[in-house]
Amino acid sequence: MSAPALQHIAAVGAGRMGRGIAIAFAYAGHQVALIDIKPRTPEATAKLESESLAEIASSLRMLADLGMFDAGQLPAIMARVRFVGLADAPAALAGAGVVFEGVPEVLDGKRDAFAFICEHVRADAIVASTTSTFLVTDLAAFVTHPERLLNAHWLNPAYIVPLVELSPHPGTSVGVVDAMKAMLERAGKVPVVCAAAPGFIVPRLQALIMNEAARMIEQGIATAEEIDKATRYGFGFRFASIGVVEFIDFGGNDILYYASRYLAQAIDPARFAPPAIVEQYMEEGRIGLKTGKGFYDYTGVDTDAYRRDVLGRSLGMLRHLDLLRAPGAALHPKQ
Repeated sequence: MSAPALQHIAAVGAGRMGRGIAIAFAYAGHQVALIDIKPRTPEATAKLESESLAEIASSLRMLADLGMFDAGQLPAIMARVRFVGLADAPAALAGAGVVFEGVPEVLDGKRDAFAFICEHVRADAIVASTTSTFLVTDLAAFVTHPERLLNAHWLNPAYIVPLVELSPHPGTSVGVVDAMKAMLERAGKVPVVCAAAPGFIVPRLQALIMNEAARMIEQGIATAEEIDKATRYGFGFRFASIGVVEFIDFGGNDILYYASRYLAQAIDPARFAPPAIVEQYMEEGRIGLKTGKGFYDYTGVDTDAYRRDVLGRSLGMLRHLDLLRAPGAALHPKQ
């Protein structure tokens, strides 16, 4: 399935996610219909329309104030977004090339929404659910032509966070995945593809991190403020510069292996024991960059150039945080 440069986008569900997606695509140049398919009185529909467009305009004004774009462009961006109530939803869906479903996380609600979408959308339109709760394999039965369905999990705020996690089911067309990736990339997003599994990638990782942070507060190890400072300037700093798996290889799988064994013994084996793949790689000598192979294969890689690149990324983060100091800066403190 090909993806033309511009698509008419439909975001079904006028809540936080739908509004965020509308901003992202309208900013990129697409025409977006923000569709509410819940039966409402005319007065309630008008109120939701006013609230939705006001919030979108407010978010865009804030972005302009922060220097993301010239405020003079705001009217043109807003003109690409239209709110659509139930009465006009069929026509809006019929004209859409891509539909994002973002109704509340209730299975019956998803079933009803997909039934409505599929009744009115054209057969070659891509249909994506933004759910963070239901697997695409659970939703495929609700969709006619299921080869066009995939999950597209955005992170809030959708118009700022670059990542979008794409999760196809076994019957999803490869062309649909490729077309969605291309469209998102043109809109400045960074799509990644993962299997249909609970938690996708980011929610699964971040749930572990957030729960461990809460445990440390519970155990009196550190205050919320100190943990947040540590994650911003240590954990977050590090992984804004280098990917998690890349970091394992960069430092060495042996470091992860021994650290995990120590924490498993000292705190909780269930939470910290190294997974089988880490133990397997240790046995095979796949330590990472220093042995030429780990989770990545470094055969033919100029390791000096690679290390320089990683260092450059880290320096970029220091500059962003205004923490990069000149030599001898401690001798000449700022007045």
